[in-house]
Amino acid sequence: MVFIFSNPKSHFSNLIFMNNRLTELFKHKKNNLLSIYFTAGYPDLTDTLRIAKALEDAGADFLEIGFPYSDPVADGPTIQQSSEVALKNGMSLKVLFEQLKDLRKEIKVPIILMGYVNPVLQYGVEKFCNDAATAGIDGVIVPDLPMYEYEEMYQDFFIRNNLSNIFLITPQSADERIRKIDELSKGFIYALSSSATTGTNLAVSSDQTNIYFNRLKNLHLNNPLMIGFGISDRESFNKACSTANGAIIGSAFVKVLDNGFDETRVHSFVKAIL
Repeated sequence: MVFIFSNPKSHFSNLIFMNNRLTELFKHKKNNLLSIYFTAGYPDLTDTLRIAKALEDAGADFLEIGFPYSDPVADGPTIQQSSEVALKNGMSLKVLFEQLKDLRKEIKVPIILMGYVNPVLQYGVEKFCNDAATAGIDGVIVPDLPMYEYEEMYQDFFIRNNLSNIFLITPQSADERIRKIDELSKGFIYALSSSATTGTNLAVSSDQTNIYFNRLKNLHLNNPLMIGFGISDRESFNKACSTANGAIIGSAFVKVLDNGFDETRVHSFVKAIL
């Protein structure tokens, strides 16, 4: 159920965002949230739901499923390699949505799709949002979708489908930009621990990192913060959680899948973090 309100910037009638699984999670759990990223179609094309179920059973609070792209410029070698394998396996957005049609028969935790804007544009942004909502997806992270394009052209597609659009910030993001992102966000803000690519280790004792984390804390943002990039073990997870609501692990988990999916290894990895 949605309600109409007036917004002169909108190309359509704009809509009020209603709570989804992601926003409900943050309402009821404020600290030490763990999100895990993995690439759809890796290591095998049909592993997507099996990995998601294993992560939920192991205790992850929510999941990020990456849809692969041939030029993942923000990703380090681990995720780049997983994307290459997934594409060779035949993964695409069409295949992914077909795999996700039974998602909510098995999995209850919030699910976010993460990837680059080119595949979304080729698929069609409105169709992408519609199909994501039909599959039971709660949010989307598209790092290279410009904020002004989202606001001016695509925001209504997301709101109509109750999809949280998650923006990324870096240590170089100005306070003004962060506050604008906070204004547009429904879900959480993804704070990159550095401006490096994924897989770079978080220097938990770095003065520069501490200054950045404290700056974010002192902004008193309305949306929860999740810290990602370089979170790989209990120490870096706890460091991130001391400043933010939780942390996101990607490359360190994708490495666990390099020798194939194994439910025991997935559980052991998550338990070692929490």
